[in-house]
Amino acid sequence: MLNAEQLVGIDQSHLIEIGQQRLERRCAKAFIALQHGAADAGFDIKICSGWRSFERQLAIFNGKAQGKRPLNNRQGELCSAEQMSDADLLDAILAWSALPGGSRHHWGTDVDIYDAKQITLADLALEPWEYQQGGPNHALSQWLDANMAAYGFFRPYQQELGGVAPELWHLSYAPVAANALEQLSLSLLEKTLTDSDISLKATILAQLPGLIERYCYRISSP
Repeated sequence: MLNAEQLVGIDQSHLIEIGQQRLERRCAKAFIALQHGAADAGFDIKICSGWRSFERQLAIFNGKAQGKRPLNNRQGELCSAEQMSDADLLDAILAWSALPGGSRHHWGTDVDIYDAKQITLADLALEPWEYQQGGPNHALSQWLDANMAAYGFFRPYQQELGGVAPELWHLSYAPVAANALEQLSLSLLEKTLTDSDISLKATILAQLPGLIERYCYRISSP
């Protein structure tokens, strides 16, 4: 079980180093096994994003809300924060970037991955086409479809469900992540966000129950 501060990305005591990333201990062990299995099949799975702190997620969110970071709508098209209503702006941000405190990356159970034999980290954009037919990570994606469950992993954003947009690069370690999601409560997230300097705070807090349902709980099943 993760404690409250671990759930929202403040406490790091549940993490261990794996390369240049950090993961929850059980997830790290399972991911190393996944890497070895993939290597036997000719792939070099690398993590481009593992554990992420609350402050890091907050910087991403605020950067998009304030027009300081590129912002894409749900269709993947560039758009301008200044020309959007608060509701549309929230959807554009949350389709691709989690609400601070509500990110699965806080738990150390989730990773964004790529095949280092096919594309460098510098060239990786984490866009859907890279994991689809003709993309550099397509073969790895197909291998994961057939094998990741044996190592305990699944894709929480496998399908378009009206919450987070499909992310074929995002893997989650089900045995730990399922419990973390059950522990994440409205009151915990509300307190964390109230105490933060997040942009659109009033709008977020007014809609928080719906936002949690849509962007935290609405996932593909393991």
